[in-house]
Amino acid sequence: MKLVRYGAPGAEKPGMLDASGALRDLSAQMPDLSGATLGDATLDMLRAVDPESLPLVEGDPRLGPCVGNIGKYMCIGLNYSDHAAETGADIPEHPILFMKANSAIVGPNDDVFLPRGSKRSDWEVELGVVIGKTAKYVSEADALEYVAGYCVCNDVSERRFQGRLSGQWTKGKSCDTFGPTGPWLVTRDEVPDPQALDMWLDVNGKRMQTGNTATMIFTVAQIISHLSELFTLHPGDVISTGTPPGVGMGMKPDPVYLAPGDVMELGIEGLGQQRQDVKMDD
Repeated sequence: MKLVRYGAPGAEKPGMLDASGALRDLSAQMPDLSGATLGDATLDMLRAVDPESLPLVEGDPRLGPCVGNIGKYMCIGLNYSDHAAETGADIPEHPILFMKANSAIVGPNDDVFLPRGSKRSDWEVELGVVIGKTAKYVSEADALEYVAGYCVCNDVSERRFQGRLSGQWTKGKSCDTFGPTGPWLVTRDEVPDPQALDMWLDVNGKRMQTGNTATMIFTVAQIISHLSELFTLHPGDVISTGTPPGVGMGMKPDPVYLAPGDVMELGIEGLGQQRQDVKMDD
């Protein structure tokens, strides 16, 4: 299934795509698409629903983040071998974890606003993993059973804030609008192998990132297992699993960064596409 949330910010409704890609309303079946409604029982109920029987959503509504009320937004750094190489970083021994503030989360096609003083804002297409049931001390072999579904994430990053303001990477990752998420939550049964997905990102129509989740250093299963050894993962938590090469910071001979007026377009095989206009924050 491809599940969505649509409508004005803070008032999104749950929806589902039918076989033709048309948006159908799920408000009569569930109040929202969030941690409280991502369990296997709910997803099994939705699989039994005929999408053609649901009300058709007319027009072209805004799409919100594909999960509501996200508890933890976790990100894995330097998780692609070819991306680590372009930045000159060593391969990490364990997954590098940082958090993105929930106030950064926006819809997949919402504008991205560069914060005051930003001169090194960057793009990062990433596979998002949405947790579907409580996970603690989960084995790698069982880890994917705890996934509700997958989505596209853009881990927008201000590199000066990230690396030169002291402290952890979170400073450069958590600016308002720096977490476009969606468009769809694609349930795990439709993604048989999360380690075999093509991904890409364009800036102003120029291809910047081309990659595949096969080059992840730590697989989705390894990441879930590792994190669950450290703390409990809850339904609705999101893990953004790292980016392939082609980020602006890694461009040679000189880095390239985002500027007002730029347009980012990105997508992952089977998970949909995003588009963001880049603007300067007031």
